[in-house]
Amino acid sequence: MSTEDQFDAVFKALANAVRRGICDELKLRPLTTKQLCAAFPQLDRCTVMQHLRILEEAGLVVPVRKGRERFNYLDAMPIQTIHERWIGPHAAGAAAGLNRLKRELEGVQSTSVRPEPVEGR
Repeated sequence: MSTEDQFDAVFKALANAVRRGICDELKLRPLTTKQLCAAFPQLDRCTVMQHLRILEEAGLVVPVRKGRERFNYLDAMPIQTIHERWIGPHAAGAAAGLNRLKRELEGVQSTSVRPEPVEGR
Protein backbone atom coordinates (compact mmCIF):
# COMPACT_ATOMS: atom_id res chain seq x y z
CA MET A 1 0.00 0.00 0.00
CA SER A 2 1.45 3.37 -0.99
CA THR A 3 1.81 6.18 1.53
CA GLU A 4 -1.03 8.11 -0.11
CA ASP A 5 -3.27 5.02 0.00
CA GLN A 6 -2.41 4.63 3.70
CA PHE A 7 -3.35 8.27 4.37
CA ASP A 8 -6.63 7.76 2.50
CA ALA A 9 -7.40 4.66 4.58
CA VAL A 10 -6.71 6.49 7.85
CA PHE A 11 -8.84 9.50 6.88
CA LYS A 12 -11.65 7.18 5.74
CA ALA A 13 -11.47 5.24 9.00
CA LEU A 14 -11.52 8.37 11.15
CA ALA A 15 -14.32 9.98 9.13
CA ASN A 16 -16.87 7.86 10.97
CA ALA A 17 -17.99 8.79 14.49
CA VAL A 18 -18.35 5.17 15.62
CA ARG A 19 -14.81 4.34 14.52
CA ARG A 20 -13.48 7.43 16.30
CA GLY A 21 -15.39 6.24 19.38
CA ILE A 22 -13.78 2.81 19.11
CA CYS A 23 -10.36 4.48 18.91
CA ASP A 24 -11.24 6.53 21.99
CA GLU A 25 -12.15 3.37 23.89
CA LEU A 26 -8.93 1.65 22.80
CA LYS A 27 -6.83 4.67 23.84
CA LEU A 28 -7.31 3.70 27.45
CA ARG A 29 -6.51 -0.02 27.13
CA PRO A 30 -6.82 -2.93 24.71
CA LEU A 31 -10.30 -4.41 24.64
CA THR A 32 -11.77 -7.64 23.42
CA THR A 33 -14.32 -7.51 20.65
CA LYS A 34 -16.93 -8.55 23.22
CA GLN A 35 -16.00 -5.57 25.43
CA LEU A 36 -16.23 -3.22 22.45
CA CYS A 37 -19.67 -4.59 21.61
CA ALA A 38 -20.73 -3.85 25.20
CA ALA A 39 -19.36 -0.30 24.86
CA PHE A 40 -21.56 0.24 21.77
CA PRO A 41 -24.87 -1.42 22.68
CA GLN A 42 -26.67 0.34 19.82
CA LEU A 43 -24.62 -1.76 17.35
CA ASP A 44 -24.75 -5.49 16.73
CA ARG A 45 -21.58 -7.60 16.80
CA CYS A 46 -21.32 -7.78 12.99
CA THR A 47 -21.36 -3.99 12.70
CA VAL A 48 -18.67 -3.60 15.36
CA MET A 49 -16.57 -6.20 13.51
CA GLN A 50 -17.00 -4.28 10.23
CA HIS A 51 -15.80 -1.08 11.89
CA LEU A 52 -12.84 -2.95 13.41
CA ARG A 53 -11.94 -4.35 9.98
CA ILE A 54 -11.79 -0.82 8.50
CA LEU A 55 -9.68 0.39 11.43
CA GLU A 56 -7.41 -2.63 11.01
CA GLU A 57 -7.00 -2.01 7.27
CA ALA A 58 -6.00 1.58 8.08
CA GLY A 59 -3.40 0.30 10.54
CA LEU A 60 -5.15 1.92 13.49
CA VAL A 61 -6.13 -1.31 15.24
CA VAL A 62 -3.93 -4.35 15.75
CA PRO A 63 -5.82 -7.50 16.74
CA VAL A 64 -4.10 -10.12 18.89
CA ARG A 65 -5.70 -13.49 19.51
CA LYS A 66 -5.33 -14.98 22.96
CA GLY A 67 -7.15 -18.26 23.05
CA ARG A 68 -10.70 -17.66 21.90
CA GLU A 69 -10.55 -13.93 22.58
CA ARG A 70 -9.46 -11.23 20.17
CA PHE A 71 -7.84 -8.26 21.88
CA ASN A 72 -7.81 -5.03 19.91
CA TYR A 73 -4.93 -2.61 20.43
CA LEU A 74 -4.84 0.97 19.18
CA ASP A 75 -1.83 1.87 17.04
CA ALA A 76 -1.66 5.67 17.00
CA MET A 77 1.35 5.83 14.66
CA PRO A 78 -0.76 6.47 11.52
CA ILE A 79 -2.35 9.44 13.30
CA GLN A 80 1.09 10.68 14.36
CA THR A 81 2.28 10.44 10.74
CA ILE A 82 -0.67 12.57 9.60
CA HIS A 83 0.07 15.05 12.37
CA GLU A 84 3.71 15.32 11.30
CA ARG A 85 2.81 15.84 7.65
CA TRP A 86 -0.11 18.25 7.87
CA ILE A 87 -0.93 19.48 11.33
CA GLY A 88 2.55 20.09 12.76
CA PRO A 89 3.81 22.37 9.97
CA HIS A 90 0.56 24.35 9.94
CA ALA A 91 0.53 24.63 13.71
CA ALA A 92 4.13 25.86 13.69
CA GLY A 93 3.24 28.47 11.06
CA ALA A 94 0.17 29.56 13.01
CA ALA A 95 2.16 29.81 16.25
CA ALA A 96 4.82 31.89 14.50
CA GLY A 97 2.11 34.17 13.09
CA LEU A 98 0.52 34.61 16.51
CA ASN A 99 3.89 35.36 18.05
CA ARG A 100 4.59 37.96 15.35
CA LEU A 101 1.16 39.54 15.91
CA LYS A 102 1.78 39.64 19.67
CA ARG A 103 5.12 41.42 19.18
CA GLU A 104 3.52 43.92 16.78
CA LEU A 105 0.64 44.64 19.16
CA GLU A 106 2.97 45.01 22.10
CA GLY A 107 5.09 47.40 20.03
CA VAL A 108 2.05 49.50 19.11
CA GLN A 109 0.88 49.52 22.70
CA SER A 110 4.25 50.55 24.13
CA THR A 111 4.59 53.44 21.64
CA SER A 112 1.01 54.64 22.08
CA VAL A 113 1.07 54.61 25.87
CA ARG A 114 3.56 57.39 26.48
CA PRO A 115 3.36 59.33 29.70
CA GLU A 116 1.82 62.72 29.25
CA PRO A 117 4.08 65.66 30.12
CA VAL A 118 3.29 67.26 33.43
CA GLU A 119 2.75 71.03 33.09
CA GLY A 120 4.16 73.51 35.50
CA ARG A 121 7.17 71.56 36.58
